Amino acid sequence: MITFTESENALVFGVYVQPRSSSCNIVGKYQNALKIKLTAPPVGGAANKQCIEVLAKALKLPKSALSITSGSKNRMKKIKINTSGFSDQTEFKKRITSRLATLSSEKQAGKK
Repeated sequence: MITFTESENALVFGVYVQPRSSSCNIVGKYQNALKIKLTAPPVGGAANKQCIEVLAKALKLPKSALSITSGSKNRMKKIKINTSGFSDQTEFKKRITSRLATLSSEKQAGKK
């Protein structure tokens, strides 16, 4: 299970990125974080930018709702989803946590 931290206007969770991969996708869970393979190199913020783009697309959120709060120069990062722009924050948080849990378990189910 992916570990989340909730506050009044945000959800924070961990991601583990693998830059310079041959593919760009969410591959499952790593420790208590979501593992993401990225084709971008970890140079000039390219991998961080692609990480936000992949997550925004998977969660069906605008890129502006996501930010990296720590680990911008590490493989292990903390991602913050700003929930203040959504009318029903409780329902929104449930939807996002459910979607992330589904993403991590779907990918893990395919591994042997």
